[in-house]
Amino acid sequence: MPTFDPNAAAPADSGIFGLPHTPDEAAVVILPVPFEATTSYGGGTSEGPRAVLEASRQVDLFDFDTGRPYEKGIAMLEESAQVRAWNARAKQLAAPIVEAGGVTPELQASCDEVNALCERMNEEVYRTTREWLAKGKRVGVLGGDHSVPFGSIRAHAEKYPGLGLLHLDAHADLRDAYEGFTWSHASIFHNVMERIPGVAKLVQVGIRDFGEAEHRYIEQSGGRVKTFFDAQLQHNRFEGMPWNRQVDEIVSHLPQNVYLTFDIDGLDPVLCPHTGTPVPGGLSFPEANALIAGIVRSGRTIVGFDLDEVAPDADGGEWDGNVGARLLYKMIGWMLKSNEPRSR
Repeated sequence: MPTFDPNAAAPADSGIFGLPHTPDEAAVVILPVPFEATTSYGGGTSEGPRAVLEASRQVDLFDFDTGRPYEKGIAMLEESAQVRAWNARAKQLAAPIVEAGGVTPELQASCDEVNALCERMNEEVYRTTREWLAKGKRVGVLGGDHSVPFGSIRAHAEKYPGLGLLHLDAHADLRDAYEGFTWSHASIFHNVMERIPGVAKLVQVGIRDFGEAEHRYIEQSGGRVKTFFDAQLQHNRFEGMPWNRQVDEIVSHLPQNVYLTFDIDGLDPVLCPHTGTPVPGGLSFPEANALIAGIVRSGRTIVGFDLDEVAPDADGGEWDGNVGARLLYKMIGWMLKSNEPRSR
């Protein structure tokens, strides 16, 4: 087998980031989940894993901040044909419900089937994540819409009870069964906080589009949900507060073990123009990178992650996949760095 050259161009049929590792060889295993059944505005995020995989082969492997993450091994599993089939069926059933603005009595049977298909997807993600965690791997989920990581969060919370989630997003995603879909992408963190007791804390960053009921849920959470609204972050910036000081405040609310759950629309939509529900505002790429770096600087450990809602340009443009791949590499790099022995 020829020696791998990290400075050479990646072959078209190579693995993620052009790497040659198998999942059994790699320290980090990426689980692609091409599922977007309950997308309520723009679509296409089921093609996110493929777009990120393709764009990842253009990412230079030496990283100024984290060094050589690739040396530990990074591999992406094959997409599940079964998950793709569930997605196709669920999208077909969900479309009239979304068009109607929510479930009606006539559409209840379709809604029930969508919910059942989502539950099957959740179990598949949970089973696969748990399997690779048991083998000593770090696991990342690549969506798909933001409903897909529920099973991964469940598996990580079982392995790391008292887990903290760092949630980057434009949306709070705390709605209860949005449009009648129990497992809606807009309901992911309502489900997590109500159904996964191993999650001790949810810290949200960049939130700028949310309902009054979601705001009330945050206020009544007893501190279990801490939200840093985009308006507050921007106000602090206008008042001259350095971003790293804001990061330190955000990170201080997290426990020792941290799981990153990032919706790409938490970034400025200039960086993700084709994501399903873009909202003006958000973090720049360097700010997102500094946010993850702040976890490592604090001595906390990143134990897993998901990256969701990357949607490629239907006309063939690669920008969304490019940004997604580069954010993914940063997430992996900082995760591995956080697991290195610390000097005292």
